[in-house]
Amino acid sequence: MTATRRLAAILAADVAGYSRLIGADEGGTLQALKAIRAELIDPTIAAHNGRLVKTTGDGLLVEFGSVVDALQCATEVQAGMVRRNTTAPADKRIEFRIGINMGDIVVEDGDIFGDGVNVAARLETLASPGGICVSARVQEDAAGKLDLSFEDLGEQALKNIARPVKAYRIAPGAVSATAQETPALALPDKPSIAVLPFANLSGDPEQEYFADGMVEEIITALSRIRWLFVIARNSSFTYKDQAIDVKRVGRELGVRYVLEGSVRKGRWAGAHHGAAH
Repeated sequence: MTATRRLAAILAADVAGYSRLIGADEGGTLQALKAIRAELIDPTIAAHNGRLVKTTGDGLLVEFGSVVDALQCATEVQAGMVRRNTTAPADKRIEFRIGINMGDIVVEDGDIFGDGVNVAARLETLASPGGICVSARVQEDAAGKLDLSFEDLGEQALKNIARPVKAYRIAPGAVSATAQETPALALPDKPSIAVLPFANLSGDPEQEYFADGMVEEIITALSRIRWLFVIARNSSFTYKDQAIDVKRVGRELGVRYVLEGSVRKGRWAGAHHGAAH
């Protein structure tokens, strides 16, 4: 097949810490990535007129006709991962790094090659987990068209790229703001509850362990009830020492009920629950 050239926006992504995740739980990681592709990445690419060129283990390469489509896709994917990770244990969270470049590419047998692709792949390595890094051309084309903030990273010497490339990072607040604007997680089919860390009212730091242990026992006991969906401890405890808005917690964790309470040395101060939806 004859090779052709065209201008395109290229998105390159991979999973941060992939080797660690695979080493700890190969089957679970691969199953989670499969679900992420089917439920989040593939539909988002299609919604923004992208073409998934190929996947490479933990990575993927996508071609778009415009910078705006590529950036919208990237920010929505990252926001979607923020939501998904709220219910995942810290050591099992999957986070993508994304690089986007606008440049000339060579298309042959459905695959894409060239300097434009290579720059996107190198920019991806500059992104932090959950972050997006773009070239100056992408930043210039997106200016005034999307409500995003860009942080200037200056000229970057990228591996195997002859010339320095001026790079920008999407400000972290842009992705988190997108996540806040997205719909709440769908409620499970069965009754659902999150048990939040209890407040220690005794003023004794040692009672912190007692309070946390009490919550863990409640979570374990509730988890034995087959008809009840219970949020895991690691997700519930992300709200420790925070001012709690029951409805917000319910939306973020995708549960109908939230149990919160307090303990005081010498007696149990009590617990109370609130309906999140």
